[in-house]
Amino acid sequence: MKKKILAALMVATMVMGLAACGSQPAANTPSNESNAGGNQNSTEELIKVGIINNNPNESGYRTANDKDLKAMFTEENGYLASFSYGEKNEEQVSAAQKLIQDGVDYLLLSAADTAGWDSVLKDAQDAGIRVILFDRTINADPSLYEASIVSDMNKEGQTAVDWLKKQGLSEYKIIHIQGKMGTAAQQGRSAAMDEAVKNEGWTLVNQQTGDWNADNAQQIVQSVIDSGESFNVIYAENDDMARGAVAALDKANISHGVGKDVIIMGFDCNKWALEELYKQNWNYDGQCNPFQAEYIDDIIKTLESGGTLPEKTIIMDEQGFDATEITKEDIEKYGI
Repeated sequence: MKKKILAALMVATMVMGLAACGSQPAANTPSNESNAGGNQNSTEELIKVGIINNNPNESGYRTANDKDLKAMFTEENGYLASFSYGEKNEEQVSAAQKLIQDGVDYLLLSAADTAGWDSVLKDAQDAGIRVILFDRTINADPSLYEASIVSDMNKEGQTAVDWLKKQGLSEYKIIHIQGKMGTAAQQGRSAAMDEAVKNEGWTLVNQQTGDWNADNAQQIVQSVIDSGESFNVIYAENDDMARGAVAALDKANISHGVGKDVIIMGFDCNKWALEELYKQNWNYDGQCNPFQAEYIDDIIKTLESGGTLPEKTIIMDEQGFDATEITKEDIEKYGI
């Protein structure tokens, strides 16, 4: 999928006749970093990008995403990059306003929440700053941003739920551990489960946010265990929360994985999580692709050359993995 998109962007550019899918929370105050590589280009020639992301320690996915962006947006590659991090919309909006005042050329945004972005994006547009969304969608007028490079979170959730339906359990008694409420990942992954519960007659034993955090997820599962209520599925919206859930099961000597008492489902495809699938300690893991920097770089080069983007929304190709089918090759290829 990625190769097809890159090829499409290159074709669009040639036509113009020019070149070219969480562990410890951070403090609430957003941090700012400058990514300076070498001095092969003068600062006047560099493209100034302001990158607003979520806490890089939120999860293995986010760590990989941040590392990918920092490797791409360097002076060696023609960029002068500033990085800001925030766990809440108000933190990110404040960081965006500062970057607009600083006069960046591009604002790259992975929003903490889907709502509340129209005003700041309009300010960026008025200042001649181009906005590119990555990783997460937002509820904003599409005319306010150039492109959106995202995972289809609803499809991720639906793929996982479809897999669960095919397991043909005699009853479905589910602990649903949600991600940070309001994020695109949480909304998409939760929507599919909510629909299945409504239409399939499944039972939600507990549905509660774990804020992407393993310790929070462990506490949620422990509280259900302590209540004495039975369950046979844990649907955790990221790998870290699935790991926390498993820690509670292990403490209570409750078996989990293929052919065991509790089905374990996670998302993100951390390498260590796929190893748990391979050992059949977990049952399912949904892929969420964190490597978006090359997509963004190609888009910026196309726009800088005066080219036209072939599509506004680029959805990355992703899949789900079953513990009974995953291979070592899958772990090496898709693990993050």
